[in-house]
Amino acid sequence: MKNLLLALFSGILLALAWPTYGFPLLLFGAFVPLLFATRRIKTTSKGKKGLKVFGLAYVTFFIFNITTTYWLYFSTGFGMWFAVLANSMLMALVWRIYFFVSQRLSNQLSLAFLACLWMLFEWLHLQWEFSWPWLNLGNGFATFTGWIQWYEYTGTFGGTLWVWTSNILLFLSLQRFFLRKNKKKFYIDVLSWATVIAVPIIISQLILINYSEKEDPEEIIVLQPNIDPYTEKYNSTNERIANLLFEDAAKVLDSTTSYLIAPETVLAEGFGTKLSNFEYSREKEKAQLFLKKYPNLNYLTGIQFYNFHKDKSELLPTSNFLGKDRVSDSVWGDFYNSAVLLNKSDSSQIYHKSKLVVGVENFPYQSTLKPLLGDIMIDLGGTVSMKTKQQTRTVFKATDASRVAPVICYESVYGEFVTGYVRNGAQFLAIITNDAWWGDTQGHKQHLNYARLRAIENRRSVARSANTGISAFIDQTGIITKQLGYGKHGTLKGTLNKNDTLTFYTKYGNYIPKIALIPAILILLFSFFKRKKSPNIFGKTP
Repeated sequence: MKNLLLALFSGILLALAWPTYGFPLLLFGAFVPLLFATRRIKTTSKGKKGLKVFGLAYVTFFIFNITTTYWLYFSTGFGMWFAVLANSMLMALVWRIYFFVSQRLSNQLSLAFLACLWMLFEWLHLQWEFSWPWLNLGNGFATFTGWIQWYEYTGTFGGTLWVWTSNILLFLSLQRFFLRKNKKKFYIDVLSWATVIAVPIIISQLILINYSEKEDPEEIIVLQPNIDPYTEKYNSTNERIANLLFEDAAKVLDSTTSYLIAPETVLAEGFGTKLSNFEYSREKEKAQLFLKKYPNLNYLTGIQFYNFHKDKSELLPTSNFLGKDRVSDSVWGDFYNSAVLLNKSDSSQIYHKSKLVVGVENFPYQSTLKPLLGDIMIDLGGTVSMKTKQQTRTVFKATDASRVAPVICYESVYGEFVTGYVRNGAQFLAIITNDAWWGDTQGHKQHLNYARLRAIENRRSVARSANTGISAFIDQTGIITKQLGYGKHGTLKGTLNKNDTLTFYTKYGNYIPKIALIPAILILLFSFFKRKKSPNIFGKTP
């Protein structure tokens, strides 16, 4: 029972630490109760120790996952349960592997392995087709940007390393105290733990105090039409939606405005707009008529595109089979969740979303799983069919030669991915999203605050247009300078500074987990050549 209570306590601490309601200081000791429960099983329990450790870890991570991502239920019950149960299992599996190593190697070495393995797990979650990095530990500081200005050097993995370093130090300190009862040494250990927490915060504050944005302004308007995606958005015509957008924009536009930004897939009538015919479409024609009144304006909007195929040689891995036509020919469709930039020039600049929501936009490992599962869709929120993506990060160039990154929805959760836009020349980030799928819950609030991390990592201002909110302007230090609340219909007008300088993180990306891979492999291999250690109450302690 004591072990179960310790596991429950760790889960509660992780949940209470998470944005946007939580206090991230709790992250620095949240794993300690679970570490002690694991230690107790290792030294005192008999039989099926690995299964017991896995079960306790699952309890901890289930509490963490369900509390922080329950809001997925408002999009899809199945999707929420799949995400929570599967992610909890993966986290518990990491813990089980750590336990295997801890039975063979020293306390310190196995804990170092745990920190490295966890970072590799988070890295995997950024790479594979079941990608779900929402709960990567470095995201936990999203509302406390004054603590993490050094993310411009480390990205969120610096935060993950910080969390694990502090947890390991506190665990070892408490372990030594319980064994030796040396209060003086314990106070020194606790001071060391507090120093590990305090020093990065002090460094962050010094960076923040000394950072100043170069004055290179762009006047921007973001639109928040507040269209319900369940009852209105996909039942409206593109013409009606465009009229709504342009009516809202006309109220605040003037000759000094450089950008007008509308949300993700705000134009999504039917299958969408035919990609191959877009240059001659009524959607572009209507936008061009509006832009004639504002020759300096650049209009960036989300749009759904499609192309149909009958020739099998034209098919892509993500092509959707739609059925037979009137003469019994098979028809396939490619669907795109896209952004387009239009201005007084005749050419259109188009980008297709490339980090796709698992299930509804992307069938993970389709060639393997589709024969087994059929067309089951997990649907974690987003749009409504398998989407086609592109390999490169397109940067839009405006009439004044400024350059903007069209970051679409879920893409903004991926730190290294967003650096691709910046390396390609983006001077600020335009994040367009829907965020209406989950209602007025923590989902859209967390998503907004994760955008602040991208601002810090790249030192790029952010203009965020969210269909139902929260639309916002974010400066290069991650501070939200202006926002329009959830469920409100309106516009947000402001000025953001551009930036051309590349940060260390922008240049080198997620180098921390790549470095962690080396000791993780070496320690794991070493553990295979070591016999299980004979347990005692505390094991070896420093």
